[in-house]
Amino acid sequence: MGTLVMVEFLTVDGTMQGLGSPQEDTRDGFQHGGWGAAYADSIHQVTTTSGLNATEAYLFGRNTYEKMAAFWPRQSDSNPMAAHLNTTPKYVASRTLTTASWANTRILSDQIADAVQNIKSIHNGDTVVLGSGKLARSLLADGLVDRIRLFIHPLLLGTGKRLFGALPTPRKLTLTSVAQTDLGTVALTYDVHQVKKPRECQINGGSDLVS
Repeated sequence: MGTLVMVEFLTVDGTMQGLGSPQEDTRDGFQHGGWGAAYADSIHQVTTTSGLNATEAYLFGRNTYEKMAAFWPRQSDSNPMAAHLNTTPKYVASRTLTTASWANTRILSDQIADAVQNIKSIHNGDTVVLGSGKLARSLLADGLVDRIRLFIHPLLLGTGKRLFGALPTPRKLTLTSVAQTDLGTVALTYDVHQVKKPRECQINGGSDLVS
């Protein structure tokens, strides 16, 4: 059985919206897009190739998928991240997406909790959720996330979409690693302690993930 890993980039006050560029995500009038750019070049200080080597698949919500699909296929495979993203199996949760131009992509349109459980059984390594806040919150609530890796940037925005939301029950985490960049970004890795709950709750929660 594989591991489902959330990888998220946040400000100290928990904002995840619009990390990469000013126009990346302006929903609800968000005006601080691109806040992560100043810290991007230092992230390699707290990452290793072992993370890529352990990743056997990626899982996205529709919005994150479309932004990444518009960028990464145009990047040179001399970039290790581009090469890995472009060649590794990818899954996107969406009821409205009918075709996916990014190579090696499969669309998950219904019963997402069951589909994700199946993905974990197919891939023995890590299946990584990048960004995809709505999807990530639902998977966490459904007890499907095994590990959370947070990159917390030394910044307070006071606005924007937050990563974490309501949970059906508190979830205990075990801190397994801490690292810091020269610019003050902190990388934290937690293992998630699972809480048993009826299977029908997982299916009903999962069915509301996609858009």
